Amino acid sequence: MPLNIPNLVTLSRIILIPLLIGIFYLPWLSAETQNITATGVFIFAGITDWLDGYLARRLNQMSAFGAFLDPVADKLIVAGALVVLLQLGRVDALVGLIIIGREIAISALREWMAKMGQSASVAVAFIGKLKTVAQMVAIPLLLFHERLFGMLDCQWLGTVLINVAAVLTVISMLYYLRKALPYASVRG
Repeated sequence: MPLNIPNLVTLSRIILIPLLIGIFYLPWLSAETQNITATGVFIFAGITDWLDGYLARRLNQMSAFGAFLDPVADKLIVAGALVVLLQLGRVDALVGLIIIGREIAISALREWMAKMGQSASVAVAFIGKLKTVAQMVAIPLLLFHERLFGMLDCQWLGTVLINVAAVLTVISMLYYLRKALPYASVRG
């Protein structure tokens, strides 16, 4: 396991998950402080997602381990945040199930397609990127939960965006499944 700088940055994203969850179990923090801190942790994790890729390219430290770990870290931090939001009653259980279930299903699909030598068939598509943008904007809004600048209702906008992300999640999953369907009857 190569522990280069980009991979350490990626690992930091995984280490942030217990912090993100634990913030809501600290009784000495007010609800507002919990919301702001959790939002900051999630945004910092998003920055590390960009940073690890940038550093890997800039330092020429791209690795198979990094290529594996990066999407795992992304999925884990999103799943952790969604579980917190579910527990806080800020996200509908069906939405959480759709998003987390899709991530598990698509990860398994990509692994299977790689074994078939067809990983390019299920490479990240534009619809998947749209889904990611919607959920990565929605989650910090839902974690923040307060009004921003006294005007923007973060819970309302976050709910709209996470529901859009759930719809895009289903559409993107169907897209990837359609791409994989021709290989369903091929014996490996």
